[in-house]
Amino acid sequence: MPELSADLYGTVSHKLDALQPSGIREFNKEVSKIPGIIKLTLGEPDMATPEHVKQAAIRSIEEDDSHYAPQMGKPELLEAISDYIQNTRDVHYDPQTEIIATVGATEALDATLFAILNTGDKVVVPTPIFSLYFPLIEMTGATVVQVDTSADNFVLTPEKLEEVLEEEGKGVKAVILNYPSNPTGREYPQEVLAGLAEVIKKHHLYAIADEIYSELVYGVEHYSIATMIPERTIFISGLSKSHAMTGYRLGYVAAPAKIMTNISKMHAFLVTTVTNNVQVAAAEALTNGLNDPLEFRKIYQHRRDLLVAGLKKLGFEMLTPEGAFYLFAKIPAQFGTDDVAFAKQLAKEAKVGVTPGSAFGKGGDGYVRLSYASSDENLTEAIKRISEFLDHLA
Repeated sequence: MPELSADLYGTVSHKLDALQPSGIREFNKEVSKIPGIIKLTLGEPDMATPEHVKQAAIRSIEEDDSHYAPQMGKPELLEAISDYIQNTRDVHYDPQTEIIATVGATEALDATLFAILNTGDKVVVPTPIFSLYFPLIEMTGATVVQVDTSADNFVLTPEKLEEVLEEEGKGVKAVILNYPSNPTGREYPQEVLAGLAEVIKKHHLYAIADEIYSELVYGVEHYSIATMIPERTIFISGLSKSHAMTGYRLGYVAAPAKIMTNISKMHAFLVTTVTNNVQVAAAEALTNGLNDPLEFRKIYQHRRDLLVAGLKKLGFEMLTPEGAFYLFAKIPAQFGTDDVAFAKQLAKEAKVGVTPGSAFGKGGDGYVRLSYASSDENLTEAIKRISEFLDHLA
C-alpha cells in the first residue's frame, strides 16, 4: 500500500480541506457500526424500481447502447422531461436548449451554482435544510446566508426574506427553495410562493427550486415557483425519490436558454454526459410511469401516519409532514437542544438510528430527523424501542 510522499502533505485544495463532510452521512456511518440497529437516518427508498423501468435499462444494454450520448441528454429523455414539466408546472422548456440531464440532482445543483456564482456573492438558504447546499455554495467562493425558519413553522415567509435581503444589502444573487423539504417535510402554500416570487423579482434574484420530492405529497397540492417566475427560476428535480431510483443517479435542470448555456458548460466539465441506459430508464419512467409514484405515495403516507401517531403518544412534538418521507421531531426536554447527544444515546441504548437536526443548519438544534422510507415492521419496532428508552430515562 503506497503512502503519500511527505513533501506532498498538505498540498491539497485548502478550500476543500476547510469544508466538513456531510454530517448526515458521517452520523449514519457511525451508528451503522452498532449491531441490530434500525436505521431511520438516510433518505433511501426501500421500494424496488418499477419493473418496466428496469427492463428499459436492460434493453438499452442488450442493444449495445454504449456510445457517448449527446452532452445535454438523449433527445427522448429531454422531450419526456419537457412534457412532464409542461403538464405539471404549466411551463414549456425547449428540450433542445433549456433542459440538461444530470448525474442526480446533486450534479444539477453543482453545475448550476458554479454557473451563476462568483466569489463574494451570497445565496439565501432557508434552514433547516439538506446540508449539501452549504459546501456546494462555499466551493464557488460565495457565502451561505442561513435563514432560520423554525419560528415560522419551517417555511420561509416573504416578510422574512425581505427582512434578510434588507439586512444583507448588495451581493445576494439567489434564493434556494427545497420543497417538500428535507428534513421537515413542509410544503410551500401557493400564496407563500407567490409572495416569495414578488420579493425575488423586486430584488433581481435567481430562484433555485429543488423539487426532488414533489411527487410525494400527502393531502396537499404541490405548487412550483417556476410557474410564477419562469424567467428567474432554475428548476431542479430527478427520479431518485419519485421512482425509487437513487442508484441510477438521474437528475435534471431546466431554465431559460441564456443561463442554460453556462450551466451546460459546467455540466460538460463535470461529467461530459449521463450514462446511456440510465437515461433510457428515466425516459421510460417519465413516459409510461407517471402513475408509479401514486402507489409509493400511499405507502409513505401510511408510514408517516404510523410514525407520527406513535411518537406523539410518547410525547414528541412535531408538525405532520406534508411531503417527502421525513419527520422532524423535537427531542425530549431533558436533553435541552443537544440533539447529537440524544441521537447518540438513542442509537447506543435503544438501537434506533436518527439524524441530529443540527446537521441541517440553523433552527435544527434540538430536533432529530427520522426517515419513514422503511418498512412498517421497522417503524413499529423503532417506536417500541424508543418507548422503552424513554421509560429508562424517566
